[in-house]
Amino acid sequence: MDASNLAAYIDLTLLKPTAPYTDIKAVIEDVIKYPFASLCIPPHYVSYASEKLKGKRHIGTVIGFPFGYQTKAVKLYESAEAVKSGAHELDVVINISAFKSGQYELVCDEISSIVLANPGAIVKVIIEAAYLTDSEKERACEIAIASGAHFVKTSTGFAIGGATIDDVRLLSKIAKGRIRIKASGGIKELDAMLAMINAGAVRIGTSSGVQIVEEFLKRHAGRNEYR
Repeated sequence: MDASNLAAYIDLTLLKPTAPYTDIKAVIEDVIKYPFASLCIPPHYVSYASEKLKGKRHIGTVIGFPFGYQTKAVKLYESAEAVKSGAHELDVVINISAFKSGQYELVCDEISSIVLANPGAIVKVIIEAAYLTDSEKERACEIAIASGAHFVKTSTGFAIGGATIDDVRLLSKIAKGRIRIKASGGIKELDAMLAMINAGAVRIGTSSGVQIVEEFLKRHAGRNEYR
């Protein structure tokens, strides 16, 4: 793996509720430094990022964030607005309350409706694994698969815990190649990212993407590859 390959795993993320416009402007500049998979930012800034990036990077945003308990109609509208504004990827929080209540068909229908209504977008289903038992994680992953989504994602980064190696490994085992895994929440260092990749994640959500790539370059200075 070289630095470009490493960067291609990363959704460079800025979702802090207190982030001012200047931080958004800076992260748009940061995402150009390396070939990151995408830039994930609040819906409010998608059109601005689209104008600035002009197709140089995929733009992602969040839907139903961070609790997931908006109605299906609201999430559909939010998704349509995001895509219209220039988003290529939608990270959608499941209705955790409905899921915990056993309303699995409702949860699946909501996600599948978003997938069908936005055929050009990559949809990632955030299951907020920190709130789920292992059996619930398995069911949530199966729902994400049944919905036609492209990724199942561990966390929003705003719950009681973020991504864990055990959760990524479990989701990868359940997925059996039927859906891709995104690890997100608390991944700030190179070794943590590599551990998530080794456990089965193919996308990493982090606000520390530039630092991680530069840590990699520093560690492997003078070498063409990491093994």
